[in-house]
Amino acid sequence: MNAPRVCLVINTSPIVRIGVRSLLAPEWETEELHDGSGALELLTSVGNFDVVVVEMRSATDDGSPSGTETVRCLIGAQPALGIVALGGPLERHAVREALNAGATAYVSKRSSPGSLRSAVEAASQQEPFVDPAAGSASGATITRRQREVLQLYADGLSTGQAALRLGLSEETVRTHAKAGIGRLGARGRSHAVAMAMRGSLIE
Repeated sequence: MNAPRVCLVINTSPIVRIGVRSLLAPEWETEELHDGSGALELLTSVGNFDVVVVEMRSATDDGSPSGTETVRCLIGAQPALGIVALGGPLERHAVREALNAGATAYVSKRSSPGSLRSAVEAASQQEPFVDPAAGSASGATITRRQREVLQLYADGLSTGQAALRLGLSEETVRTHAKAGIGRLGARGRSHAVAMAMRGSLIE
């Protein structure tokens, strides 16, 4: 029997933490934190997590980091980590902010339990997921690596230069670019860059 996967739940609400734990059991084991301030220490003591569910909240006066800061910090420590952003309304700017920070998936506090489970499963495979209830507000979703590749193209780098910057082979960069083009429904690389910029997926 396969060992349970491990999900870290960062949320100020005990009810939400308990709810996520119950929803994911028994396939997932969960660790819980009240806020993101102790996330890196927990990563060091426990080891890598498969997925982290992060509450997208504002920074507080006591020094607790915002959800966006927590996502960036976690990605900096474990770049391949799947992160589910648990936010408020399914609005374009909220989804965009979470994904640009490095989250793999986005669900709202009003999302169905099934959507949260789907988001966690998708994030564990590094597949983008935005609650379908977001509709057109979320825009097309592409992976973090696809965004990085398109951003470098937008910055004027060649495939070879992008490969050096990302520490990847040129073929891998082309693969990510092709996948991003497909997800966006673009006609080609330049069109994909333009679409990603219009959708604020890249700058």
